[in-house]
Amino acid sequence: MGQAVLTEDAFEPAADHLRLAALDRYDVLDSGREEAFDRIARLIRLTLGVEVGIVSLMDAHRQWYKAVDGFSTDEVPLQSAFCRHLLADPSPIVVPDATLDERFRDNPYVTGNPHVRFYAGAPLTTSDGFHIGSVCAIDSAVRNFGPREKAILTELAHVAMNELELRRLASTDALTGVSSRRAFKDEAGKFVALARRHRSALSCIAFDLDHFKSVNDTYGHAAGDQVLSAVSQLVGNQLRRTDLFGRLGGEEFAVLLPHTDQHRAYEAAEKLRLAIRTLKIPGSHPPIAVSASIGIASLDPVGDDIDSLLQKADEALYAAKRAGRNRSAVWQPAGVAPQSERRRVLKAGRIIFMNRHAVTDCTVRSLWENGAELALSSTLDVPDAFALQIRSDGVEWPCQVTSRTEQRLIVAFS
Repeated sequence: MGQAVLTEDAFEPAADHLRLAALDRYDVLDSGREEAFDRIARLIRLTLGVEVGIVSLMDAHRQWYKAVDGFSTDEVPLQSAFCRHLLADPSPIVVPDATLDERFRDNPYVTGNPHVRFYAGAPLTTSDGFHIGSVCAIDSAVRNFGPREKAILTELAHVAMNELELRRLASTDALTGVSSRRAFKDEAGKFVALARRHRSALSCIAFDLDHFKSVNDTYGHAAGDQVLSAVSQLVGNQLRRTDLFGRLGGEEFAVLLPHTDQHRAYEAAEKLRLAIRTLKIPGSHPPIAVSASIGIASLDPVGDDIDSLLQKADEALYAAKRAGRNRSAVWQPAGVAPQSERRRVLKAGRIIFMNRHAVTDCTVRSLWENGAELALSSTLDVPDAFALQIRSDGVEWPCQVTSRTEQRLIVAFS
């Protein structure tokens, strides 16, 4: 899972707190699939004639795929990612045969599945010069790229970066007309602050459309866009004027319900779910029908901000999917919840264990007075007790795990 011998190493670009702050501005990590980025991944394959095209972002511990065409994985540990070299040297990289390149010949993705031989990558660079991700072309056969192919890949990196900038600045989702991810979270944050101040009820619904990829694959992306627009209009018509509705990305949406407790939020979620289930989209025979899985979470006025509230609703959403889809689920705590105010962060962390002989990189996603939320490529081999080090802050805490999933840890400082 990426353990390494602990050394006081030199400056590591992946852990640069200024670079991570630049990445955090776009608030795109773990968002849903979006056609604009999927199209770029397809163009990489089509124009360059390779097996795999990827648009990715890199935080402190992984390379996460915003879009991928030709490969089934959503992310890889950063230490195994070819693209991590673009963080230190942002010049486009072309590797004709990875088995002959000393940087990559022992990489597990070269020696094992998918047996990468060819790689080319270009960085996603912000307007203020930070390298936050990449576009890359991958193949299992030896290839070579000349100046023309390098130029195409670089231009596609610029297109992807422009899409990220447009989404950061937009307040309205162009396809559905509802609030964009950024605008929704900004406005929802104000509602959360008011609810905490006045100790009033507030709940959040997160939903996405079940098997939406099959709609695109069967009927085409134009039909998929029609479905998203119709569902958005339907849901908007069901909500109160005081409710807030936004598209978080892809086929995932969120609704904020002020002055609404968990019981009433569940009733509202079920009303939306049934309305979506009975919606028929014309233009095909039979008309396209979809269903939604829905997660519900209510605000903890002591510990929640908008990010943690959305995270809870998202966890409940995936519980609904695991239970069979086309249903609503209420968030249930898996462990000890933090009792002090969360602070959303994006920081590079190191988990240190085995008497300080082993270290695993992680990304710190939230901090509070007596604990933290950590994201990892895998939590499988991480012990229940370890030290958490955040080099940018010059701090280290002994920690005890209070809750874990495959890629997330909640820890208490001991």
